[in-house]
Amino acid sequence: MKSEMKPIKETIPLEEARQLIAEACRPIDRTERVRLVDANGRAAAGAVQSTRDVPPFARAGMDGYAVRAEDTFGASRYEPRVLRVIDKVYTGQVPTRSLDAGTAIEIATGAPMPEGADAVVMVEETERAVEHVRVLTPVYPRQNVGRQGADIVVGQTVIARGNVLNPSRIGALAALGIADVEVFAKPTVAILSTGNEIADPGQELRPGQIYDINKFTLSTIIQEHGGIPTPFSTAQDTIDALEDAIDTALGCRSLGEGDACDVLVFSGGSSVGERDLILDAIGRKGEIVFHGIAVKPGKPTVFGTINGKPVFGMPGYPTSCLSNAYMLLVPALRSIARLPPRHTATVTLPLGQRIVSTTGRHQFYTVRIVDGQAMPAFKASGDITSMSQADGYIEIPAQTDIVEKGERVDVRLF
Repeated sequence: MKSEMKPIKETIPLEEARQLIAEACRPIDRTERVRLVDANGRAAAGAVQSTRDVPPFARAGMDGYAVRAEDTFGASRYEPRVLRVIDKVYTGQVPTRSLDAGTAIEIATGAPMPEGADAVVMVEETERAVEHVRVLTPVYPRQNVGRQGADIVVGQTVIARGNVLNPSRIGALAALGIADVEVFAKPTVAILSTGNEIADPGQELRPGQIYDINKFTLSTIIQEHGGIPTPFSTAQDTIDALEDAIDTALGCRSLGEGDACDVLVFSGGSSVGERDLILDAIGRKGEIVFHGIAVKPGKPTVFGTINGKPVFGMPGYPTSCLSNAYMLLVPALRSIARLPPRHTATVTLPLGQRIVSTTGRHQFYTVRIVDGQAMPAFKASGDITSMSQADGYIEIPAQTDIVEKGERVDVRLF
């Protein structure tokens, strides 16, 4: 089949592209159970309510002596109250004796309170004799005692549906004795590099070939943001090969029934050359939502849907591909995975060198931080070091053509 040049006749603003992508992406519904130790960063698929009190018993909040508070009233260093010590309780033990008037039980922090005791005197406020203890300061009821259910009570919602599990939430589940938890599945993302010129690292390059960079940068960014990267073999530059690759990634051909990928990301083939056939392949299999964004780098980006699943056609140039992955793919992927928007740390610094931008295109310009200044790091869309040697990027609005040296800019850190 002969393919003709397909010039990008009209580009859309970045925010419009983001909105169109957001409208096409649906949060994942599949769920799975994972071990608690593997649950960090996952979104809870359902609410978790406590079936027990935490702690399950009243416990000592200090090392000292469990007492009846009324037996200590009026105590001072000059007139201590003397109590008979009848037992000792360590953590993990159950008290075997109860308190009567004028008695005390030595107790360790966290140990269950004995029956009849309603307070703990800190060991620092006592003087021990052989079978007695002198209490040097009074305590009031419940002083230095953690009550049963002080942290969590039966029936309390500990985790809400959609909560992203973090160390503290996982700790709360562990406190309930829960060993595994139901979470939303991670979306699987098919990564498909295209082009006869692409070779995998580890192979010998033939004349005219280059190594595949984008398969690895995309895999890393997908893994970092809640997805499961699923790289496929490089597709050749024919419409039949591309359609076969789409069927494999989205149509259960090789992954097993029910295991088709949730998102497809093409790398390369989204430009306007005769052999850039992604537009044709997506159009024949599904729907083109847009082709071309008013950004630099990354103008020749395609987005569409096939059988309701998002399909991204990223530029082949490594900087363009990775930049647009941050700007477009990451927000979409996190939404599908039911994760909150990506938080990007920002620092404001003076620009160390004048930048001339492209009027009419929103530019993402990579920078290095050197001696408290933002120094330009961008080389060209095809140079991965534009990203690998940068600390972050600044955004230059479409209507701005020059950013002067010394002007303060917001650097969004990678």
